[in-house]
Amino acid sequence: MMATWVYSAGIGLYRVGVWIAAVLGKEKARLWLAGRRSWEQRLGQAISAGDRVVWVHAASLGEFEQGRPVLEAIRQQYPSYKILLTFFSPSGYEVRKDYKGADYTCYLPLDTPANARHFLAIARPQLAIFIKYEFWYHFLTALYRQQVPTLLVSGVFRPGQVFFRGYGGMFRRLLRQLTHIFVQNNASLACLQPLGLSQVSVAGDTRFDRVWALREEAQVLPLVAGYCGDRKTLIAGSTWEADEVLLSRWWSRQQDDLQLVIAPHEIQESHIQALLQLFPDAVRYTALKAGAVVAPGKVLIIDNVGMLAAMYRYAHIAYVGGGFGKEGIHNILEPAAYGKPVLFGPIYDKFPEAEELLQLGGALVVQDMDDLLRHTKHLLHSDNTYRFVSGVAAQYVADHQGATGRVLDYIQEKRFLTRE
Repeated sequence: MMATWVYSAGIGLYRVGVWIAAVLGKEKARLWLAGRRSWEQRLGQAISAGDRVVWVHAASLGEFEQGRPVLEAIRQQYPSYKILLTFFSPSGYEVRKDYKGADYTCYLPLDTPANARHFLAIARPQLAIFIKYEFWYHFLTALYRQQVPTLLVSGVFRPGQVFFRGYGGMFRRLLRQLTHIFVQNNASLACLQPLGLSQVSVAGDTRFDRVWALREEAQVLPLVAGYCGDRKTLIAGSTWEADEVLLSRWWSRQQDDLQLVIAPHEIQESHIQALLQLFPDAVRYTALKAGAVVAPGKVLIIDNVGMLAAMYRYAHIAYVGGGFGKEGIHNILEPAAYGKPVLFGPIYDKFPEAEELLQLGGALVVQDMDDLLRHTKHLLHSDNTYRFVSGVAAQYVADHQGATGRVLDYIQEKRFLTRE
């Protein structure tokens, strides 16, 4: 009980912290609070008494894209069910709030016992699916008590996580309450085996299915295609400040005939202005849309969201940001699916796909500017190296398809949903 009290107190303090951040002008904090106001009324208006609901929860945009193949497969195979999609972070909700694949999209209310009870009383889900690593104690406990089948999809577990520490008993109980845990790899399975869990299986990572589907869609981005033209382009996606400083130093030193596109993780105006300080001759994508002409050798800054995954197809080399921050790299599978050599920073230990792709030779680690200069020069001037790295990257993604089908097979086998 003490652990539960401490957890609930921490949740309360978190809300206070968000409120303070909002008062201080932090936009994400303001959105986080505003999006949760009157949630009961809005959810009640969206879901009727006779609706059959599948609830899918994702922390943010990356987890949504990871779980999207499962959501869309359920939509296709069980069209009589309504899809309720929730997000914890504004980074996911604000981008996908109008997503047509869900019947209703909203923020997940703060994890309190009352919110969990009220949420489930309104939604009445027949099935709940959590993506990767969202473990909200009160929501998961309420689902268990109400005997709602609850799946964790594309889970990743590492020895240092709270589940495997002496004080992690309440979180180990959450794992036992889940109906089934689909993990990405054998390493995660090995972490869970000492806990005596029987409802665990290796299904793989549904992101592989998602990025391959994006590759097959072959979405055309005319303005980006026009900018890249026939010239080789390095596309740097999901970059943070440390990545951008590194790229600016590299850009001033590199001498190859190369284009550069930067799609930063944060697109607030203050951050775009900071980028323009690093790249004074850069052109913004919104200016390009308005008719601006980009001369050869100028940098293109993508100042909107939702394009990056499709944009990698125009790259010759991809750089994925986040590898110099404590959270680590962003999605390297998106460029790899197109057969693009992937470069990223040194913090990638939480991402098994990065370690595997490095071992195979389909990716390269950048420690500093000299590394970036050396790797890009080699990829640009050695056709054999480029073909090898590119081929390995694409084949790696192709070889890891199928996680979505395994999850759907389980749902069908257990008859959690019916095709009425």
